Amino acid sequence: MENIIKSIFPKNKQDNSRNNLERSRLPHHVAIIMDGNGRWAQEKGLPRGAGHRAGMESLRAAVELCLDLGINILSVFAFSTENWKRPQEEVSILMGLLYEYIHKELDELHKEQVQVRAVGRISDLPSMAQREIKRAQDLTSNNKKLILNIALNYGGRTEIIDAARSIAQLAVEGKLSPDEITEEVFQKHLYTGDLPDPDLLIRPAGELRISNYLLWQIAYTEFYSTSVYWPDFRKEEFLLALLSYQGRKRRFGGLK
Repeated sequence: MENIIKSIFPKNKQDNSRNNLERSRLPHHVAIIMDGNGRWAQEKGLPRGAGHRAGMESLRAAVELCLDLGINILSVFAFSTENWKRPQEEVSILMGLLYEYIHKELDELHKEQVQVRAVGRISDLPSMAQREIKRAQDLTSNNKKLILNIALNYGGRTEIIDAARSIAQLAVEGKLSPDEITEEVFQKHLYTGDLPDPDLLIRPAGELRISNYLLWQIAYTEFYSTSVYWPDFRKEEFLLALLSYQGRKRRFGGLK
């Protein structure tokens, strides 16, 4: 794996980018929309499934870099509520790769103190995937070094609807009055209720849209777009995104 990365990004380039980082100003929470797998494969004359498999290597590299740099939370958009519209063969491949990734990587993730989480309507996923997700979450629940937050059967609007339903149920039961519904209360009912909002959102493959990802949470998140497809987004590309983030002035609606 490391040899592949070195062949794509020479070590001196990685080292230069890494040396320019200010460790005290790294983002606490990075979110990534893992996009461009299919186009990457098609441009190489390969089936779309080959692109999704190559994207798994980029996810592995992203996790490794977050562990190395001490980034605390990595949220990745793996499968949206809209992705069910894709051809059944591609959906089956994606579900199989999800199972394969967790099954093959879980021991190493646990060893490296990675806490695996899944957010979305997980109960609608195939039972095989649900079992593997539960096994990963149970095994790694006490790990503290990195939270790997995988969005599966996820949609930002769906998340907000589910949060609203949860709050409405409390109101019906007399446990919460309308006057007590604040931004803080609402946020706690999101899938990511105990996590801070992302500091940086990375969008590969040249797209300039949010794609229904973390709609509530990214109100003041810094956005980084690159034309590089996700299967080619390895450690050097990630470092460039972090350097771009460190050049921003975050004002959160105020002035500095």
